[in-house]
Amino acid sequence: MTTLTELPVIRLKSDRPPGHPWVWSAQVHKPPSRLPPGTVVDVMDAKYRFAGRGFWNGHARIALRLLTDDAGEAIDAGWIAARIDRAVALRRQVLKLDDTTDAWRVVHSEGDGLSGLIVDRYADILVIEYFAAGMWKFRDAIHAALLRHFPGARLYWFAESHVQKQESFDCREMEAPAPVEVHEHGLRFHAAPGYGHKTGFFADQRENRRRFAELARDRRVLDLCCNAGGFAVHAMAGGATEVTGVDMDGGILEIARANAAANNLPARFEQADIFDWLRQAAADGERYDAVILDPAKLTRDRSKVIDALKKYFAMNRLALDVIAPGGLLLTCSCTGLVSEADFLEMLRRVALNAEREIQILEVRGAGADHPVRTDVPESRYLKAVFCRVD
Repeated sequence: MTTLTELPVIRLKSDRPPGHPWVWSAQVHKPPSRLPPGTVVDVMDAKYRFAGRGFWNGHARIALRLLTDDAGEAIDAGWIAARIDRAVALRRQVLKLDDTTDAWRVVHSEGDGLSGLIVDRYADILVIEYFAAGMWKFRDAIHAALLRHFPGARLYWFAESHVQKQESFDCREMEAPAPVEVHEHGLRFHAAPGYGHKTGFFADQRENRRRFAELARDRRVLDLCCNAGGFAVHAMAGGATEVTGVDMDGGILEIARANAAANNLPARFEQADIFDWLRQAAADGERYDAVILDPAKLTRDRSKVIDALKKYFAMNRLALDVIAPGGLLLTCSCTGLVSEADFLEMLRRVALNAEREIQILEVRGAGADHPVRTDVPESRYLKAVFCRVD
């Protein structure tokens, strides 16, 4: 490993602390000679004072990922192991997630001080996603540290193609592991890591699924963009009188039906575009006492945020047409670029347009295994708004 005295130096254009672990390329002076993507560097401010240590990538928009502001702390395999130890301890010793589920987020990137790394557990499978060339360089140390906590686990790692291109590293595609059964609050679910959007299980909504099930007891439930039926199964198990799930993807609906069957629950699932389905349901006079609307991420492009909000408006406006007076609406957004404030403003406009009153009961996010650092508010990507509609 490189010793601290040998580290290359990157100088900031400002003499103020960055205030965020990401430093953009426009905020730094380029080094005189090329440094490989993912190089560990010391960061100095404009007055040559130590500002931090982290990963450099001259090819990426995020030129620096700051990992520590302690000049005596080396970024090496030991540091990686210590950060992973801390992340696992939070989940096991503080949150005690093993008592309720075997599907949880092990490492949440900046939230655990490991910028560019996400790790999810699905029973005996650990899914490792790389977002940064620096983390990819430490992959052997990462895998070894994880296996200390999860002996015998199957490791599946990947990086999305656009990330590899932007960060300049090559993560060869692996063969996906065999699907596995996971458990959550006493219920059984299918998980298939490595099969794209058909993974079939999203741990970030775990506590929101349980909370919705509590509120939906004795109610007729509609689960829109139901994916693998997580909300539907929880609601049915929690005492809902009837549950219908709707999704466009026929493949994921087969998993939803299997999840319901695995728990001996009579939830019903239909393949349809939710816009067409809702228009027809409203025309037929269908009314539901509780509705979930949980679409997939609508954009990764900051210039498309307005378009995303328009689509959220259209979805939520149609959903109101099938909610009975006094009914519940759980509306979600996992589009990180859409702020909570903008999402709530969209709901205000929906209520005005529909001439109905929406009472916001709770605004929640991802589970506590997705911690958010105070200096990285944008990592609080999930918005789950529990409402009553009059």
